[in-house]
Amino acid sequence: MNHHSEKRSITIVDDAKWARKMLIKSLPKEWDVEITEACNGLEALDAYKSGKASVMFLDLTMPELDGYHVLEAIQKEGTRSLIFVISADIQPKAVERVMSLGAAKMLPKPLKQEELILTLKDFELI
Repeated sequence: MNHHSEKRSITIVDDAKWARKMLIKSLPKEWDVEITEACNGLEALDAYKSGKASVMFLDLTMPELDGYHVLEAIQKEGTRSLIFVISADIQPKAVERVMSLGAAKMLPKPLKQEELILTLKDFELI
């Protein structure tokens, strides 16, 4: 099945609106996606449960429910998403923890567009 033909649902999770906007701007223009924005972990889980997150870009530090808890909850359900964690905290311990919780990759914040594009290509999303 050609994964380029179907519209992909992605959810962008960050409590900072500007950070979500920056990420949306960095997405490749030709990438056919339907974007859901979530400003905390609870909204992220809602989006995930309602099937709006075949790909999720997840911040770690948020009110209500942080990124680690989101990963834990999704892992319990059996991950059906590619989850890219975006965080300023890229200490080896943090990376190890998110990967053990089922994240596909951890990306440094602020996220550079080139790095985002390369990652999407690596995972054959574009």
